[in-house]
Amino acid sequence: MKKTYELEDLDCANCAAKMERKISKIKGVDGVEVNFLTQKMTIEADDAVFESVVDEAVKLIAKVEPDCKVVRQ
Repeated sequence: MKKTYELEDLDCANCAAKMERKISKIKGVDGVEVNFLTQKMTIEADDAVFESVVDEAVKLIAKVEPDCKVVRQ
């Protein structure tokens, strides 16, 4: 499964790169892109673990940049 999420208040490209590196290390992640310019994150992971991967990614994002929020729909 592959989904794109909006990121609110992502303030710097360095933080986006750091988030991308950390999220890519989560078990089950097949691909990730955090784009500072578009303020979006795309995650690709197996359907069976997708929600837990996204939950873990949200926690990592909060550690890197506490003001950044992931818009989940």
